[in-house]
This record gives sequence, structure tokens and C-alpha cells, in this order.
Amino acid sequence: MSTSNISFMEKLLDGVEVEWKPLGEVLVRTKGTKITAGQMKGLHKDDGVVKIFAGGKTVAFVNLEDIPAKDINRKPSIIVKSRGVIEFEYYDKPFSHKNEMWSYHSNTDHFHIKFFYHFLKLNEPHFQQLGSKMQMPQIATPDTDKFMVPVPCPENSKKSLEIQAEIVRILDTFTELTAELTAELTAELTARKKQYNYYRDQLLSFEEGEVEWKALGKVIKTVTAPSKLKSQAYRATGRLPIVDQGVEFIAGYTDENITPVEAGEYVIFGDHSEHIKYVDFPFVQGADGLKILSPISANAKYIYHTFLNFYTKKLSYKRHWSTAQQTLIPIPCPENPQKSLEIQAEIVRILDKFDALTNSITEGLPREIALRQKQYEYYRDLLLSFPKPEEVAA
Repeated sequence: MSTSNISFMEKLLDGVEVEWKPLGEVLVRTKGTKITAGQMKGLHKDDGVVKIFAGGKTVAFVNLEDIPAKDINRKPSIIVKSRGVIEFEYYDKPFSHKNEMWSYHSNTDHFHIKFFYHFLKLNEPHFQQLGSKMQMPQIATPDTDKFMVPVPCPENSKKSLEIQAEIVRILDTFTELTAELTAELTAELTARKKQYNYYRDQLLSFEEGEVEWKALGKVIKTVTAPSKLKSQAYRATGRLPIVDQGVEFIAGYTDENITPVEAGEYVIFGDHSEHIKYVDFPFVQGADGLKILSPISANAKYIYHTFLNFYTKKLSYKRHWSTAQQTLIPIPCPENPQKSLEIQAEIVRILDKFDALTNSITEGLPREIALRQKQYEYYRDLLLSFPKPEEVAA
């Protein structure tokens, strides 16, 4: 936010009185519609014009005639997701929701519904804490109806609405910037992945006679880890990293007095999960189902890239190594080991370069989004921190 915006808000809020009112007195609470998850699934149409909300991220789009007209809300509203993950959502198109949920809208021009949405989002942790007292997290209508919300300039509805609208405009700007950034970085990431896949396919496409195709099992030897750790022993920090067949590259850490797999270059294969990893540091094997592969007279990372490219996952939870080791790996210039290793190293260099570009965006995306979110939360806290009656009295 620019200095001019902050100065404008300081002037706008200078000397402003605030009246705290129960949300149920400021906005109108609306009921939902009687519908089950199965009915939502059956009625869903991709081109439906009415959005039906259920708990979490579950939604369905239906036609106007699919549910009673009285259950369709057409005013911009705040939807209260009251069970499971307790949160608030703003929606400004025709909608309904399951009847264990509720929503709020305004019947007057004096209130900007989105102002109260932002205030409720600010206070989501309060409602989540209330809900956590139940076995299944949930809140009840009195929890929101009686919740006190600020109404600036209650004696001057025009100025009150002006203040509400300006706060909404600023906070929405941060939300839009985050959405734009996410879209831009996601598009860039997609382009990088396509570029990487293109060059990988080109680099690993060989003419007949250029390479000798060998079964993976013929160009590697399996290494037995000197020790294994069960998942219960994994820690968030520690001296030695733990590698297992899970999706995470590093599954955890340990400080136990345990012998690791010695330093070297390895291709890791998850016998059940089929995840393929490249490791070049000492590590402890986590749990069972891990195949540690050490290439014979071949570039380890070349074997990693080619195995990753040519292996077809079976996507079933059973042991896969017996078939995985039959994966054909192209070995260039098999009659000239030195030249073969040089070609392998060059292919690895190019693929690693594109891999690094892709990963820099992959890692940067959540970091940039988190930064934008922190900016939004900072200004939201600043703009919505109105003094409560007891604070004014003090």
C-alpha cells in the first residue's frame, strides 16, 4: 500500500466514532436448503447457475429448478462454513448451501457486506477455537449472531459506507494482486515444465544404432542399507537425513547412533510407491520397500533421468521392482566408455539446467503467495482494528 493510501485512510478514520453491534442485528441471517451430498452429486451440472456449498471445498452447480426457489439466495452474502473446517466465504452470485450452514446478507444500503466479510475473516481463529471444543469442530448460529462487529460513523450512514467501501477496496486490491501473481507464476511454471519435457524428449530420443538399450538391472547394483528406521523414529530435525519411498524427498531426520548409507550417488526407487529419487549424500533408510541403486560404469544422474523418463508406473500398491528393473535404459556409444560418459554428463547438464529453472519457480510460488498474504493480513489488521468500548474508556 502506498503512503498516500495510508494518509488517506488516516484522514478518513480521523475522529471516527465506532459503534459495536451484534452481527445478527447488522445483517440478515439466511437458511440453506435440505440436500444431501449424494443429491448434490446427482444434480451437479457443469453449466449450472446456482452454486450449492457444503462443508470444506465441496460444492455443486445446479439449475434454478433443481431446488426450491425460496432456498436460492441472490444477494451478495457471507457464507458460514460451520462444521469441520470453520471458515467464511464471500459469494455474489445465486447460491444456496446445506441447511446445517447459514449465511448473511444486508437488506440496507448503509452496510457494505464485504466489510463485514473481511472482519469475520480476521476473526476466523476465534470461531475455530470455539468449534474445537466439540469432537467434530462446529459452531452454532448464536456464535455468529451475537459476535460484535464495528460500525464506523453510526450517525452518518454516508460517511460510514464510504469508510467501509474504502477499506474493502484496499483489502480487495491485495487479494487481486495475490490472484494475479499466482496466475502469472503458475503459467510460467507450466511453460517451464513444457520446455523441460520438450528438451528431455529430444535429448533422450536416439536413432537406431546410436545407443545400446540395456535393462536397468544390468547397469546398476543394489545396495543394502546398514540399518533402517521405522517412521515413528523420524524427527523434524537431526544430524542425518532419512530417505524412504514416500513422496517427500527427505522424509525426516535422526540423531540416533546409527550407520547411514555411505556418501555416493544413488538412484532410489520406491518398491511400492514407484517414486524415483536421486541422492548424493549420506542418509538413513526409512522403513522398508526402498531399492537403493548404484550405477555400474554409468552417470548416476543420467540413469535417474532415463529411468524417470522410460519407466511406466503401474499405480498399484504392490512390489514393482521385479518389473521396474526390466526398464530399458539407452547407453550411448557402448563401445567407447569415456565418450559414453561424456555424452551422459552433457545430457545431465542440460536437463539439470531446466530442472533448476522449474524448481526455482516451484519454490518461489508459495513463498511469493505467502508474502502477499502477510501483506494483506497486516493491512487488514491495521484497517479493522477499531477500539472497543472498554479500550476507549481506558
